[in-house]
Amino acid sequence: MLRIAVQSKGRLYEESMELIAQAGIKFPATKRTLLVPSRNFPVEVLFLRDDDIPDSVATGTADVGIVGFNEVLEKRQRVTVLHELGFGRCRLSLAISKDVDYPGRQWFNGKKIATSYPAILRDYLDKHGICADIHVINGSVEIAPGIGLADGIFDIVSSGGTLVSNNLAEVEKVVDSQAVLIGGNLPLSDEKQSILEDLIFRFKSVMAADGKKYLLMNVPRRSLDGVLEILPGIKSPTVLPLADAGWCSVHAVIDESQFWDIVTRLKKVGAEGILVLDIMKMVP
Repeated sequence: MLRIAVQSKGRLYEESMELIAQAGIKFPATKRTLLVPSRNFPVEVLFLRDDDIPDSVATGTADVGIVGFNEVLEKRQRVTVLHELGFGRCRLSLAISKDVDYPGRQWFNGKKIATSYPAILRDYLDKHGICADIHVINGSVEIAPGIGLADGIFDIVSSGGTLVSNNLAEVEKVVDSQAVLIGGNLPLSDEKQSILEDLIFRFKSVMAADGKKYLLMNVPRRSLDGVLEILPGIKSPTVLPLADAGWCSVHAVIDESQFWDIVTRLKKVGAEGILVLDIMKMVP
């Protein structure tokens, strides 16, 4: 059985478990405990603090783990990123009071910076020749400048709302992060390796469907060329004849972000009866 470490609570927990569920992996409907086996797939989930996951994978306590890339960079454990998972996107950035006239990163020379990510910050400062005092804080980093504990902060930024509410402005983006599937350097048994490959295949199929819509429409034969010029496709749109020789059915997959633009153009060239379906999985 393959053991996968997942954040027990916080930023990535819900989306990690949603991805696992969409991959068809089910767990008993009981109160969450430390270690929970699946009832239909040979995996078990080990619930840990996010900053403990890289260590658990590196030492073999867990075979793989889902964790933010920022934790992989910070903990410096011997792990490998097996697959980017596309959710939990954020960045690690430097921020200071928005009232400061910021001249550039050299402003941080001689300043005190509060952070929960001292290793990543130290690498950045050394790379740019900046001498600053790093003050390590676990949680609520953003309040440090306001109470006089630090001149600036280095922390996770998603929407930026927390910075605004604390009168801070983001001035330097250091690294982008997202949830990743990590593995250790200890070899897996053939059985576990096979389970892992199946797991990654399932994750990829779920991710491929994210943000996609399936379109079905009736198109007059005379308008077919115009419709095909508009439609993208995984390879090309599917065209099927209808009982009426003057009509055909066209099927295609599009990005949701392009939906209204594409549908409007399709209507103008003659497409009718456009049906839009959600896509749950896309198997390569």
